[in-house]
Amino acid sequence: MVGLLIRVIIIAFVIYLFYRGIRFLTDPKRKLDEAYEQEKYYFYDDVKNVRKNFFITYKGALFEGEKYLGTTESAFEVVSIFVWVKDETKLMGLTKDDFQFLSSEIKSNYPNAEINWKNPIEKLMKNH
Repeated sequence: MVGLLIRVIIIAFVIYLFYRGIRFLTDPKRKLDEAYEQEKYYFYDDVKNVRKNFFITYKGALFEGEKYLGTTESAFEVVSIFVWVKDETKLMGLTKDDFQFLSSEIKSNYPNAEINWKNPIEKLMKNH
């Protein structure tokens, strides 16, 4: 009887570890951190929750975007987004084309939103 109970506990523990491992491997926040370390592109967002900010990592820089809900002609949608960089020193080497790429990626998720970049990116986007 005790041997059976121990086996059930061990099996339950193995199933729990397997579940936690899968959850760890598929965690989007972990993927964001990994992409940031490897200086790759990754877009982390909870599209269904307007109150949560989104994060983008691109070429070693980490950007945060704040979404604002408003009305369009037919529905309530995200109509305004403010984006800023977490560490301005990481902007070294990024070009206007890079920010246009990021804008297009944001627009693909929020087509009705006006994207506003905070300084110093705003100055770069207004020039030329």
